Amino acid sequence: MGRHKQPEIRDRILDACVDHALAHGLPDRLEPLAAASGTSTRMLIYHFGTRDALLRETLGRARRRQRDFFGELVSPRPDEPYLSTLRRAWRVMTGPAGRPYLTMFGRLREDAEQQLWPGFRREATTDWLRPLEDGMRSIGRPELATLVLAVVRGLIMDLEATGDATRADQAFDDFLAALALVTTRGTPVVPAESAADVC
Repeated sequence: MGRHKQPEIRDRILDACVDHALAHGLPDRLEPLAAASGTSTRMLIYHFGTRDALLRETLGRARRRQRDFFGELVSPRPDEPYLSTLRRAWRVMTGPAGRPYLTMFGRLREDAEQQLWPGFRREATTDWLRPLEDGMRSIGRPELATLVLAVVRGLIMDLEATGDATRADQAFDDFLAALALVTTRGTPVVPAESAADVC
């Protein structure tokens, strides 16, 4: 009689694989994931079937973590002007806590074959649109969420390509200053020095 798979063990292994992949990238072989999760390659295959199946599940769980994390960052807060929320979110997303997600999914977006996640580019184009719409609705301009999303994505691509955080941060600050001029309530934006302090 074969042994029954234990969902809690599989779940623990998957979390460890996600942690490793965020810190080091997706490996070409199973051995680094086996070491990171304290198991063997044979047990990885037992629980997940194939290397690609494990990598797909690793990406899926990492994306869920990112959605929860970034979604909370860009959600409107009753005690904070929304453009200030956006500035703080940008600093955290592009800082040490957020960069592993940007690196992982930036590489996936650049993968021309999209074998591990077919259609990822299309899905990733709009997955932050709803929380941004909710936020921009709080200042009367939900239709500007697409513009905000496009600027954030473009600057993230710039940052990933050049590593020039100072220039990207300044560009985002300039964008928020311009955005303040076209929002109906003229929401104030906190100074950049104050935003850096909260991160």
